[in-house]
Formats: sequence, C-alpha cells, structure tokens
Amino acid sequence: MTKRVVITGMGIVSPLGCDVETVWKRLLNCECAVSKTEIFDSETFPTQFSAQVTDFDFLEYLPEDVHDAHKSASRNTRFMLGAAMQAWQQAKLPCPLGGAKGSSGSEVQCPSADRVGVYLGAGEGPVDFGPFIAATTEAWQPESNEIDWVKWAQIALEQMDPAKELEQEPNMPVAHIARLFGLLGPTMSCLTACAASTQAIGEATELIRNGQADIIITGGAHSMIHPLGVTGFNRLTALSTRNDDPQTSSRPFDKERDGFVLAEGAGALILEDLDSAKKRGVPILAEVIGYGTTADAFRVTDQHEDGRGGTAAVRMALADAGLAPSDIDYISAHGTGTSENDSIETRIIHNVFGDIAGDIPVSSVKSMLGHLIAAAGVVEMITCVLAVRDKIVPPTTNLTTPDPDCDLDYVPNAPRKVPVHIAMSNSFGFGGQNNTVIIREFSE
Repeated sequence: MTKRVVITGMGIVSPLGCDVETVWKRLLNCECAVSKTEIFDSETFPTQFSAQVTDFDFLEYLPEDVHDAHKSASRNTRFMLGAAMQAWQQAKLPCPLGGAKGSSGSEVQCPSADRVGVYLGAGEGPVDFGPFIAATTEAWQPESNEIDWVKWAQIALEQMDPAKELEQEPNMPVAHIARLFGLLGPTMSCLTACAASTQAIGEATELIRNGQADIIITGGAHSMIHPLGVTGFNRLTALSTRNDDPQTSSRPFDKERDGFVLAEGAGALILEDLDSAKKRGVPILAEVIGYGTTADAFRVTDQHEDGRGGTAAVRMALADAGLAPSDIDYISAHGTGTSENDSIETRIIHNVFGDIAGDIPVSSVKSMLGHLIAAAGVVEMITCVLAVRDKIVPPTTNLTTPDPDCDLDYVPNAPRKVPVHIAMSNSFGFGGQNNTVIIREFSE
C-alpha cells in the first residue's frame, strides 16, 4: 500500500525575512524585498539591484557545539542550515537524531537515523571571485590568446582557499544537513535550475510513498548574486534592468515586464509518512498528494512555445493526486516576469484547465521576493501551505498594465480571501525541466 506523505515542519531564510511567519506577513502586506545590490559592486552591470538576505547569522540557529563543523559553509549552505533548523524544530525532531529530547526540550519519540533522509534541490555556492579572476587574468597570454594553465594553477594554489573551493560545490548543502542532524537514510541532491527544489520535494515524496524512508528533510538553497551569476543572466537578457525603480522591477504577467529579479535564500520542509507523524504525535500542516515531472526537450533557456512539457507535468500531477482540474483552488505560478515564461505558463494553465482557467486564482510571489532560483519552488510551496492554513492567497504585485497574452486571474496587488483546500505549485526551469506539486488540507 502506498504511504501517505504529510508536512510536519517548514523553514525559510529569504530576502523578506528569516522565518516563515515574518515572510508570510510581509507577503500579505505586499512588501517588496528588492533593493540596490550591496553584496558586490554592481555599478557597471546592466542590472544593479537584487533581492538580498540581510541581518542573518546562521550560527544563531545552530547548537553551539556544532559551530566549528559548519563555520566554513558557503553563503547558500548557511541559508539552508537556518531554514532546515526551523523546519526540524517545528517537526519536534531531536538534534542530532538519537537524543532523548527534541530541539525544544520536549519529550519525543526518536526515529531511527537510517529511516530519515535528505533530498535538496541546491545550487552551487558563490565563486571566490577575487582569487579566481586574479589567477585567470595573470595567467592570460595575450600573444597566443590563451591561458597558461600551469601558471594559472600555481597562482590558484597560492591564493585560493581550499575550503571555499569545496564549499561552492552543489552537493555541500546536503552534506552539511546530513551531518548536522545525523541522518543515515537516503541522501540526494539535484540541480535542475529553477525547478530544483520542487523536484526535490516531489522525489522525496516518492521515496516516502515507496517505503524507502519515514522522514525526509527537503527543499533547496541558492545564491547567485555575484558577478558571474549576474553577468550570465544579463547576457541572456533574462534580468530586469529597471535600475531607476527596483521596487517595481519584478512584474510577473504585466505587459511592461522586462525580466526577473535575482534573489537568494533557502526553504525547508519536513516530509513524513503519516503513520510516523501520528506515532510521534506532531501537528500535521498539509498533505502532499500529487507530483508531475517532465522535460521540454527543446532549448537550453526557452520553454516550448506550446507549453507541452509544463502541460504534461500539470496533468501528471493531477492524475497522481486523483483530481480533476476543477478540484484546484489556487495555483502558485512560476511567474518569473520574463516575456516568454509568463505567456507560456498562461497557455499551460489554459491547456489543462480549459473553460475554468480564468476562475482559478493564480499568483506569483516572485513579484515581492524575487527569483530564488533553485530555492524558489520550496519557498513557493510553503506559501501554498500557508494559503491552505489561512484561507488567503498572496497577490501578484506590480501588475498594473494588462497583457492580452496573460489573461488569467492573477490576484493583482492585494491578497484575497479564498477557501483554499487544495493548492498547486508550478516550477519550470532552464533546460526544459517542469515540475508540479499538489498539496491539500490534511484530513483523516
């Protein structure tokens, strides 16, 4: 028998705040996290703003006796450690596994460490930019128009920090989480661009459904607000360049949209077999009931014009959940604010929902948070859980000029009370990765 999968913990580190309730309150207040980039000097870049995490010290979230084990963690991993600890504590799990008491000090039943795993959609850490560029420029041979790689290696050996080079690898957030909590179960990481953490949630759900784990901490983390990250997206013309008005630069589904806003952060969920959650006596926040995953098999950056991959992923998730399109009360859109994504996602929703497409509230919190890349999906999934809990959906802000190609109900500029019982979250990544997860209000 397939096991039921529920959510028992959530955590967020984001540009709008470093805990779930603060972020939710600010989203419902239509607050914007976008400002001038301070992490590096962006004055010569086409895009000089972003959504940055501020006032965050990851060590405040960790037990003092493990600080040394994680002090070399890169920026994205630090975000993940903070979000994961929040989720872990809400789920009343002991840290590390094997302790007699939970993180809050309350008595809990300790699950077996080999039945608890981690599955993250985590991006690479920030490049140690100064030493990397120094090695590259000093080793450049203008006469031959080539790099002297022996000289490059010599300079790199002298100037680069081995710990920083290791910590930028995308597998390191998983390694830190497993070590922090003493997890011996399935340990996996994927990096399918902007769809990564949604894919991690979906595949972690499958692991629990199939009996390979009882509990999995899932989600994702990313930070690409650095010179190479911004350069890459600027060269793709994917970022907004509205430097004169950063606060309204993220405009999903608006006719005047000109690209997405780069953000950073992390989100974490504790997924748990329903029987395990009941046995431990912990509150259940929602149930994961559907997952769909497909590829466009089209281009590196663009979605297929007809939305064929995204359409198939949404239909797969509905079939997995045993639902009809009319059962969905709210759709958390990928909604990046690029011309192609927003119009194609609108087409996908029309493809699947047909005549009722315009009746379903659809919104994009990227309008306020920016685009957290690999971490975007999990943070948006958390907002779905909160929408189900509070029966209110967050808005799409900065939506003032209607676009004929985007003709759905995007909940413009103000939150709305909606009887949300079932919510769907879409994530569509560069490379043509499409992932959809459906949750519902928990009931026996």
